[in-house]
Amino acid sequence: MGEPLNVGIIGCGAIVAQYLKTLPSLPSVELRAVADLDLGRAEAVAASQDGVRALTVDALLADPGIDTVLNLTIPAAHAEVALRAIAAGKHVYGEKPLAANTDEARLVLAAAAEAGVRVGCAPDTVLGTGIQTARHAIDKGVIGRPISATATMVTPGHERWHPNPDFYYVPGGGPLLDMGPYYVTALVTLLGPVTSVIGAASHTRSERTIGGGPRAGQTVPVSIDTHVTGVLVHASGALSTLVMSFDAVQTRSSNIEIHGEQASMTVPDPNYFDGEVSVWDLGNRDNDREIGWEVLPVSAGYRDAGRGYGLADMALTPPGEQHRANGELAYHVLDIMESLLKSAAEGASVPVRSAAERPPAVPLVSLTEPLTAPVSA
Repeated sequence: MGEPLNVGIIGCGAIVAQYLKTLPSLPSVELRAVADLDLGRAEAVAASQDGVRALTVDALLADPGIDTVLNLTIPAAHAEVALRAIAAGKHVYGEKPLAANTDEARLVLAAAAEAGVRVGCAPDTVLGTGIQTARHAIDKGVIGRPISATATMVTPGHERWHPNPDFYYVPGGGPLLDMGPYYVTALVTLLGPVTSVIGAASHTRSERTIGGGPRAGQTVPVSIDTHVTGVLVHASGALSTLVMSFDAVQTRSSNIEIHGEQASMTVPDPNYFDGEVSVWDLGNRDNDREIGWEVLPVSAGYRDAGRGYGLADMALTPPGEQHRANGELAYHVLDIMESLLKSAAEGASVPVRSAAERPPAVPLVSLTEPLTAPVSA
């Protein structure tokens, strides 16, 4: 609790910039080194950060001064890098998904348990004021008993802006495994674990054309479904309808809506940390006039959060207690998504074998000031 985690980043691709905006402001973590298979890329990142060294991957893993690896590699490499870090006795916090599939993810969790190290995983956006304010309202009974939810993410494809989008269109990619973790993690945070799913999926094109950058005009083969929809059955009895698409152009649907017996709620984009939460109450009338949507005051969550707050939360969680963006939650989310794809292929409902506890709620607090006690609900 008294010393920050000494962090080494492996993987200096596009996502690293978002972490570099946040990590210097967090007293509970200290970035010490960065590594990438392309050493030049690691050197460029290190040059932008005071006191940060550029190392090879092997050297970073062998460095006794690094106690935590921040794994920002592509999804296909998540498990391999995590297992190597765990074998070196280091904690691991990774980008989503936890691994390319649940078989690999189980190996990571088992290895960490045996080694006595922690595993954390994005998304940590659910720890911000947007999702946590919504959760606080649900837990207080503002909408009554939750009945259902909808979660919608549509885009015509990441190849329109990403210079190297190949990994989005191979197994381990696609709209569900790429963007689904934000939405499914939010749904589990808000409504609890999922016990079964039923899904359907399709794809519209066998190849995609890169829209910009040095590879503009090149085509990328598509070997996965690019439109996935389904229903998640929560242990609470609530039903969530999920639509994830790299095929659709645009939508007017809310990112997430939660419907309860007494009110409906709109929840902000789970790809971000903040945003407005609005409620339309069944009895929300003034002189027989419907008042409509009312914005709730911010009431919970890490203020001004950014990528890396899940890592900071892990650093502040005492030994023996479960941090919020934990490996078991990430495994359950991956299991839900994998089960949904299996259901789509088989045309039948599929049980979700794993389970995860809802992480503790986040009180309204900042992590940019030194803390002398763990952050508790």
